[in-house]
Amino acid sequence: MKRAMVLAGLMTLTAAPAHAEGDAMHGQEIYESRCIACHSPDANRVGPMHRGVFGRKAGSLPDYSYSKALKGAGFTWDEASLDKWLTNPQAFVPGQKMNFKVTKPEDRADLIAYLKTLR
Repeated sequence: MKRAMVLAGLMTLTAAPAHAEGDAMHGQEIYESRCIACHSPDANRVGPMHRGVFGRKAGSLPDYSYSKALKGAGFTWDEASLDKWLTNPQAFVPGQKMNFKVTKPEDRADLIAYLKTLR
C-alpha cells in the first residue's frame, strides 16, 4: 500500500503540466486580441511578421528593421526561447524593441502553440 502511494506521488511530480502543450485555438484568440496591433502572421508592422517564426533565427527577416540587440542575439525561435521572450523580452534580450509581456504561463503556452501553426 505504501509503495503504491509513493509511486502515485512520484508520477504526479513527474507528469507534464496539463497545459504544457498549449491550446493553439486559444493562442489564436490571444494573438488576435493582444498581438495583432503590432504583429501580423503575413506582414511586417511595428513588429515583424510571425509566419515561419518557429524555427527561424532571431532577427533574420531581411525586410524588417530589427534592433541591433535582436540581430545579434544568435538563437533560433523554439518553445524555450519564445517562452523566455514572452515572459520578459527586455530581460531575455536587453536592448530589443518589444515592450509587452505575457504573464500567465498558460497563455504563453497557448500563444506558442498558435505560432507553431504559422508555417
